[in-house]
Order: sequence, then C-alpha cells, then structure tokens
Amino acid sequence: MSTLESRDPALSDAAADDRTDAEAPSSGGAALLAPSSRSSQRGLARGGEARPRISIVVPALNESESLPELSSRIAEALDGKESYELVFVDDGSTDDSWAVMQRLTRERPQVRAIRLRKNFGKAMGLSAGFSRARGDIVIMMDADLQDDPAELPKFIAAIEEGNDVVVGWKVKRLDPANRLVLTRIFNATVRWVTGVKLHDMNCGFKAYTREVIKTVPIYGDLFRFIPALAAWEGFRVTEVPIQHHARKHGTSRYGLERILRGFFDLLSITFLTKYSRRPMHLFGLVGLVLGSVGVLIDLYLSVLWLLGHKIGDRPLLAFGSLLIVLGIQFVSTGFLGEFLTYLNQKRLRASDLPIREEVGRR
Repeated sequence: MSTLESRDPALSDAAADDRTDAEAPSSGGAALLAPSSRSSQRGLARGGEARPRISIVVPALNESESLPELSSRIAEALDGKESYELVFVDDGSTDDSWAVMQRLTRERPQVRAIRLRKNFGKAMGLSAGFSRARGDIVIMMDADLQDDPAELPKFIAAIEEGNDVVVGWKVKRLDPANRLVLTRIFNATVRWVTGVKLHDMNCGFKAYTREVIKTVPIYGDLFRFIPALAAWEGFRVTEVPIQHHARKHGTSRYGLERILRGFFDLLSITFLTKYSRRPMHLFGLVGLVLGSVGVLIDLYLSVLWLLGHKIGDRPLLAFGSLLIVLGIQFVSTGFLGEFLTYLNQKRLRASDLPIREEVGRR
C-alpha cells in the first residue's frame, strides 16, 4: 500500500487526512467519534480541489465496446445530483480498452483510468481501484452493462440510511439455466455457512463506506465475500433489488471452474470469520476427536494383549497410534495459533478497534 500511496498524491492526501483525524487532540466537551462522518467533513483535497463524495470503481478486461456507453449512463444517473468520480481499471486487456479509457478521461473530467501490467484478476483490479478512490462511498460494478447505472441512487440512499455495505440483488437474472442453478446453490450454501442472509452474495454491484474498504483486506478471489467479512467485523450489511440486463458485448467468463473456486474460498471465509480469533476451537476440537479415537483403539488393543492375544502385527495398532500423533499435532497447532492471535491483539492499536461511535467526555 505504501508504494501505491507514494505514486498517487490524492491517496497520500487522504491518508494524511486520516492521520490528522487520529492525532487531533480532543476538546474538553462532548466528543462524537464516527469515522464515516469525520471523512465526510474533510471536503477538500490539497490545492483546494474538491474531493468527490462517490467513487465508482469498474475493473474491466476486454470491455472496449461497453465502456463508452457505461460512462454515459453513469453520467446520466449522477450528473448534477452527486459529486462523483469514475475509476476504470484495465486488468491486462488485449483489445483497445485502454485507448478507450484514455479517450474517456479526456472527454469527462470525472473519469480516471488505471492500467495494470497484466491480467492479475478481479481482486487485484478492485484493490488498485479502491486504493485510488477518494470518495466516502465506494461503489464497485462490472463493465459489461449487465449492472444498470440507473440503480446507483438506490445504493447511495441505502448507505445514507446508516448501512456500511449494500449488495445488489438481481431479482430476475438473465443468465443461462445452468448458471442460474449453480448460482442459487452457491448463494444458498453461503447463507447457510456465513449466516449473512443475502440473496446474491456474488453480485458484482456493491457499495461500501470508506471505513469498510480500509478495514477488510481483498486478496485472491475473496472480493465476492466482502459482505460476509464486513458483517463479521460488525459493519451493517443490507441488499437492494436491482434490474439485471443481458450481456450486450463480449462473452462471459463465468463457468464451472469459477464456481469451484468459490466453494474453496467459502472454506477460507468459514475459517476467517469463525476461528481466526480462536484457532484452538477448531484445531483443538479436531485434535481432541482424533486423539480420543486413537486412545480408545489402543486401549482396546491393550486389553486384548493382556488377555494373551498377539497385537504386534495388527494394522489397527498402527492406525490408533497414528491418530494419537495427529491429535497431538492438531492441538499443538491450536496452541501456536492462539499464541499468534494473542501477540496480534497486543499489537492492536486503539485506532484499529471496531468502534462505531463514542459519546461523552474524554
């Protein structure tokens, strides 16, 4: 992050503003500490340039035909109503997407463009876009025109109502039948595992407060689970129904392989949200079960040995001993995890605590 900040003056200004807020001395009277409200009061970047309230981040891969229309429709939805910026991220396109983005930056002052060195995937594209976003509300959407820019005011209104994350719900999806079935199975599984009751966790149309973007890390393919991670961090998550359109240009890159990756990511999310702060509850339980079964097996064999039976050549003896060793290893891993978690909590700064607001004298 430090490298990105050093290359972007606007981002450095935003970081400086955040440090100023954190270091400002409190007054003797009543204090109200709400990160989202503090950031909305800053208003101006260095040099008097007004910072936009809304940042729309659009990662794109070979979407040159869609970008001009998308830019125009976003302008129709927000021009004269909101202060916004549109941040395109070219994720290693092999068509003329970058040339189109450059042209759009010359035609519209709200448009900015970032070009990655190669195709790193959507998570890296979003990370690059989020790092450059200056708004207090950050919205991500796809570049294929299946997300309708006319829905943007819904997301903004939901954030203004006090929510931290707003997820689009494609009530009527215009996708092939096989994709619809896989998507419904995936979303039902996500709801059951995470406990976050969203109809469409995988929707690429989402809005976040700036605090969420700063708190929840994005890597791999976990960007689709930002709402679940945000809910675990105590942020308010909701959804809004949106209209879904059929793809106009290009071809979809959504397939079975992506669904399989999503289920593997779901296992990661399960661990991160339920056990990252209490690893012994997972590793200790597994170790206890394995070790207990191993002990019972070896006790049974010990009784047979006392009764005069030969057990030295029985595979069950090796199996029981193996389970005991595995149980000890899992419990030891749990202890190491607890130790690392304890050290991390000791290093936790006051500014990193999940405090929404605070009132009263300090």
